[in-house]
Amino acid sequence: MTTPRPEREDGYGGVPYGSYGPAFMGPADPGTARMPAVGGYDDYPVMPELPLDDRTMGLRVPAPPEGAYGSLSGSAGASGAPGTTGGRAARRKAAKRGGGRGGRHGGGREAAAPAGAVEGAGRPLSRMEARQRERARKPGAAVLVSRAVGELFITTGVVMLLFVTYQLWWTNVRAHAQAGSEASQLQDEWANGKRAPGAFEPGQGFALLHIPKLDVVVPIAEGVSNKDVLDKGMVGHYGEAPLKTAMPYDKAGNFGLAAHRNTHGEPFRYINRLVPGDAVVVETQDEYFVYKMASTLPVTPPSNTSVLNPVPQGSGFTQQGRYITLTTCTPEFTSKYRLIVWGKMVEERPRSKGKPDALIQ
Repeated sequence: MTTPRPEREDGYGGVPYGSYGPAFMGPADPGTARMPAVGGYDDYPVMPELPLDDRTMGLRVPAPPEGAYGSLSGSAGASGAPGTTGGRAARRKAAKRGGGRGGRHGGGREAAAPAGAVEGAGRPLSRMEARQRERARKPGAAVLVSRAVGELFITTGVVMLLFVTYQLWWTNVRAHAQAGSEASQLQDEWANGKRAPGAFEPGQGFALLHIPKLDVVVPIAEGVSNKDVLDKGMVGHYGEAPLKTAMPYDKAGNFGLAAHRNTHGEPFRYINRLVPGDAVVVETQDEYFVYKMASTLPVTPPSNTSVLNPVPQGSGFTQQGRYITLTTCTPEFTSKYRLIVWGKMVEERPRSKGKPDALIQ
């Protein structure tokens, strides 16, 4: 059986290594690099022994060929540009880009790529391509229009929200403050004897309206002007022609009143809850006039002024008497129709006798 020859020497004069097989029979002859003559090894020259120092004790990475650079990918080219592949022309171009024989500024050219270079293409954009790209970045007309419409909707929504907040909240706050101030001033004047029954100027307060069931106490002023009376949270008296109505102290007639149902204090908001027999009291400087609610008209056109007649039409009253009529808008938050409530006077009580039972209960 012939033993396979060793593949190669170790390069430093040591024992040759390789695949010796099972026929290896001992150390080599000291005079030659030949193994025992089993199977017919050829002679190998003996390499001189090197001193054992730090440089010869460790493994080495063979030095790269002259002019070559090491690369993790192993694709270094002969021109010194790492990772360059291809023929001679390609290597020359790579050398020029990387600062080889034709490059004056080293690797700066490749590091500072042109601002208009196409990503991954390595070439600058043409003027037309640059304009097209710039146009693509700018929003189109449809986008600008949609943005403008969206901003307009948002602005409109904010304005509407502020308007609703003003109408439903702030007008009530302001009207309650104004009505409360007017009621306090009226009571002070009564206590000091500065006010006497008679003709009143438009917007001038002259009485207080009490609706105990609804917990309403609000001043009554002359006229039904929104600006001077109703928007200030007060109840207005129909005291001017052609809708002139009676005063509470008149011996006969219809005392007609109007007020807001929503916003601006909304004193008549819940008068639809009144039922026959509920009390409505008018307080003046000298007397209390107590009415009992008799009937209601849920819906009627604003033009139906007959509800203010001395004998109100539709009220159920058939003869002259002392009546009260409350008018307001309906449905809520609209002014399309009118809601009417009628009452009939049942008691006239001087203030000197104290409050009527309707205000004590």
